[in-house]
Amino acid sequence: MTEAGSPRADDGAPGWLSELARSAGQMKVPQALRPPPGGGRHSAILILFGDGADGPDLLLVQRSSTLRRHAGQPAFPGGVIDADDDGPVAAALREAAEEALVDPAGVDVVSVLPDLYISRTGYRVSPVLAWWRKPVPVAPGDPAEVAAVARIPVADLADPARRLMISYPSGVAGPAFQAAEMLIWGFTAFVIDRLLAMGGWERPWDTTSVLDLPPGTALTGIDGPDR
Repeated sequence: MTEAGSPRADDGAPGWLSELARSAGQMKVPQALRPPPGGGRHSAILILFGDGADGPDLLLVQRSSTLRRHAGQPAFPGGVIDADDDGPVAAALREAAEEALVDPAGVDVVSVLPDLYISRTGYRVSPVLAWWRKPVPVAPGDPAEVAAVARIPVADLADPARRLMISYPSGVAGPAFQAAEMLIWGFTAFVIDRLLAMGGWERPWDTTSVLDLPPGTALTGIDGPDR
């Protein structure tokens, strides 16, 4: 398994992704997202970059609206690390296969980024940064759990016209994105926001454009949804 923050020597990832891995591995985790010593139920997400028709893209799933938790939420593929998983890399790849039909054999893991902690749910999340060397068609693995799967161009996520702030009932506002018919918010939007900044894709955008969290949204994460 790749050590946290260390690119694999034999991966086929482009240079920009290796540079992003180095920057992300050195990122200072905000105090509110730092895991307590030995705390948190360990989970993993797969941050999968690919080479799409419009340049680099990211794979996201949208949870089914009928789920008890995370209903309707856009997220990176991922979930709890099972006892049978060989750490966060194996868990992230397994979840991506189950949720979006990603073939792990076509994925090159670049690094495991520093853990992030979601205090509202008690999850310690290991972000697994990877390159999609051999993409395959994706679709919901289980429609009862995943409503949609999308490869979203980084250019769309960086488009100032698609960026906004979401205001949560706590009074805190956080970044959000409108892309691929998804409103991306909460923990997932926070991670994407940081990736855009560290990758040099961020463009000036109107941070005064604020919308309220959509009615009926379950609050399960940092001042809002967790993933």
